[in-house]
Amino acid sequence: MRDPVCTYIAPLDRSVAEERATVLKAMSDPTRLQVLSMLRDTPEGEACGCSLNAPLHLSQPTVSYHLKILIAAGLVCRRRSGNWMWYSICKAHDGLLTAALAPART
Repeated sequence: MRDPVCTYIAPLDRSVAEERATVLKAMSDPTRLQVLSMLRDTPEGEACGCSLNAPLHLSQPTVSYHLKILIAAGLVCRRRSGNWMWYSICKAHDGLLTAALAPART
């Protein structure tokens, strides 16, 4: 009987793993997935924070909390225009979001 041969399998670099874990953790909340899908589907490619409150049936502070987490993870970008904040999907994680928000295959 032969002894099994162990193959060395290199782990993901720790800093890369931590970055990806942050992104996946940010995406793991149903409300944040809803926000991401809304931003992805806006015809203009961005949305004012105030346009997210009503469809989600959430208060402005609650939506802002979720946006803050998505921004910190690098999933959402923001820009100021006068008194308004506009939010959009950051291009860095566009492929990941496309996969995560795609309809489930049956």
